[in-house]
Amino acid sequence: MLLLTGSMRLAALFSGGKDSVLAIHLAEQMGHTVPYLLNVRPEGGSWIFHVPNQNMVPLMAVSMGKELRSVPTDGTEGGDMDALRTLLEDLDAEGVVTGAVWSDYQWERINAVCGEYGLKTISPLWRKDQRTVLKEVIDSGIKAIIAGAYAEGLTEEWLGRMIDKDSAEELAALSERYGISVIGEGGEYESLVIDSPIQSSAISLDAYEKEWKNGSGTLRVTAASLR
Repeated sequence: MLLLTGSMRLAALFSGGKDSVLAIHLAEQMGHTVPYLLNVRPEGGSWIFHVPNQNMVPLMAVSMGKELRSVPTDGTEGGDMDALRTLLEDLDAEGVVTGAVWSDYQWERINAVCGEYGLKTISPLWRKDQRTVLKEVIDSGIKAIIAGAYAEGLTEEWLGRMIDKDSAEELAALSERYGISVIGEGGEYESLVIDSPIQSSAISLDAYEKEWKNGSGTLRVTAASLR
């Protein structure tokens, strides 16, 4: 984690998931301003960036009152980094907030590209205990659901489930049994935030569908609105 003094104007890498929302919330609590959301939209998979429900990001930006910059990526490592470079060009900010926790792969590449533009990297969750991060998500008032389940022990019933104290305890038990990350750091699951302290309005999931095959699946939101 990079500790800094003084207020800075920042942009945040934003996926719509719990870690990026928590990172923005903590950065603002540190006294920084975060007027920009930087979103990389994978057209398929991605080496680095969150994939499900990227269609929700513009609505989330409205609910947060932040300016959204969004570009597509082909999902390759080079494509992901080129997309990030496009977002950082002519950016009116001093640094970039990330929700990275334990992935050295993610951290090293994002930090290197930010360095090319003279931007500081602020990662409030970096190297924190994963159960502590999950507790911070819940205690902060972030309301997030499981939008993708891709690991042994996570059944179809997890799709759409709220991340709360009860589900956190079950994730901890699954971690003990199967060795999964309780925060989904290894891609075991993906999340979608529907409300948080940095949103003026919660998001209503008006229509969605579940896709489940061969022991894994995704909840895809097809219609949503601000409450």
